[in-house]
Amino acid sequence: MAKIFSGVQPTSIPTLGNYLGAMRNFATLQEGNECIYCIVDEHAITVPQDPKEIQSNIHSLAALYLAMGIDPKRSILFIQSEVPCHAQLGWIMQCTSYMGELERMTQFKDKSKGKQAIPAGLLTYPPLMAADILLYQTDLVPVGADQKQHLELTRDLAERFNNKYGDVFTMPEPYIPPVGARIMSLAEPTKKMSKSDANRKATIFTLDSEKDIIKKIKSATTDDEATVRYDRETKPGISNLLDIFSLCSGTSLDELVAKYQGKGYGEFKTDVAEAVVSMIKPIQERYNNLIESKELDEILDEGADKAYSIAKKTLTKAEAALGIGRHNRH
Repeated sequence: MAKIFSGVQPTSIPTLGNYLGAMRNFATLQEGNECIYCIVDEHAITVPQDPKEIQSNIHSLAALYLAMGIDPKRSILFIQSEVPCHAQLGWIMQCTSYMGELERMTQFKDKSKGKQAIPAGLLTYPPLMAADILLYQTDLVPVGADQKQHLELTRDLAERFNNKYGDVFTMPEPYIPPVGARIMSLAEPTKKMSKSDANRKATIFTLDSEKDIIKKIKSATTDDEATVRYDRETKPGISNLLDIFSLCSGTSLDELVAKYQGKGYGEFKTDVAEAVVSMIKPIQERYNNLIESKELDEILDEGADKAYSIAKKTLTKAEAALGIGRHNRH
């Protein structure tokens, strides 16, 4: 049984790409593993946030996690800021990091580009991410390609700390889902689908209405060839829609290509939209039942208590290894 940790920022409603690329695997990973899922709200404030919006997103994300199949009887679901050990170990990890390695992080370089004033948290949040993972003695971390560098840093920090102060942290390994890791923009299919895209037609959100989903897919960028075939290089738009169709319907790419031979893009897009709606509808129904319920708060309270009891043991061990605090108190 592997211990698995994953965190998602509550900066927006997850996209179809987030769901197909990562979040759908969360429910599957519960089979035979110990899973810990965290809403990483402290990471979100590395850039300015609207307080009401982030509060709403935290609740929505928690309800979506559960609607997507996270079972609180088998997994721990909690909010990062409700377990203070994250910030406490985050500081220890900052003190274990070097400026040079933080400045080399690709996401820091991208997000700070062209800014006159850069929040210090934007530079130092990778050590907080390392703390999130290391607190739970995590074996596997589901990561997309854009997070691999952060996991490598986490491993470097764990190794550096263990070598200097003794065997405190488990070395986490990346878990990269075999399919669906990259769903592309509907408007520009050569770039990844993003929740921050200014073009709202480019991204399907998991809480979009049926009408909006159909509209967005029907307006998706394709090409002039009018042939449904899979070719990422010359037909990125159609290939992206085929990936979405295959992942939502469970039908192989070859079967889909064969089915739409001689048929136009209009019929193909209608069927893609239908497959997306069919997959998302039950998630939205479960979400709507949870979002205003007492049950949601009860699950999050229980999750925070369970997470704290695990995290506190690791934090105490790390502090004792460093020699900070008093560890003879009862």
